Amino acid sequence: MAIEAGDFKTGLTVMVDGDPWVVLEFMHVKPGKGAAILKTKMRNLKTGSTQERNFNANTKFEPAMIEKKAVNYSYEAGGTYSFMDMETYETYDLSAEQIGDNKYFLKEGMECYLMIFNGDILNVQLPDKVELTVAETTPGVKGANSSQTKDATTDTGLTLRVPQFINTGDVIIVTTADGKYSSRA
Repeated sequence: MAIEAGDFKTGLTVMVDGDPWVVLEFMHVKPGKGAAILKTKMRNLKTGSTQERNFNANTKFEPAMIEKKAVNYSYEAGGTYSFMDMETYETYDLSAEQIGDNKYFLKEGMECYLMIFNGDILNVQLPDKVELTVAETTPGVKGANSSQTKDATTDTGLTLRVPQFINTGDVIIVTTADGKYSSRA
């Protein structure tokens, strides 16, 4: 069943040039004359690269059959990240290259999903937000404007900007899509 570019939604996975891609953003554009076009921002699920591409609104694509397998993150040892399927107790080991920057959001016991295409593990899908503990930050400045931020490092090694009132040892909520502070836990 083919999918037309005009039917794109955020999160949709389609086959483009033989690779599975996920739609990150899209916008319908109707120029003064001619057919409508669809401006998209897409990520290649095999390579992780992101591209902006334009398609004719009636271009057809095959859906990418991506299997999502629920797993729990177990541990990291020597650059290998281990996950366990909680139904079958089968383990999956992913390399640091496959994990990428997701390593900053992984905590032992965390439930996430392995994205599998044609039997190959493409990557890990994390929850939208995770709780992390601030391992290091400078003391807050008394009387500072509430919009002022400072650097902080979490227990997973993520460096981000946090409000002045956050202290070492505080648990914060971080958005996994962009690695930014969301709120206090």
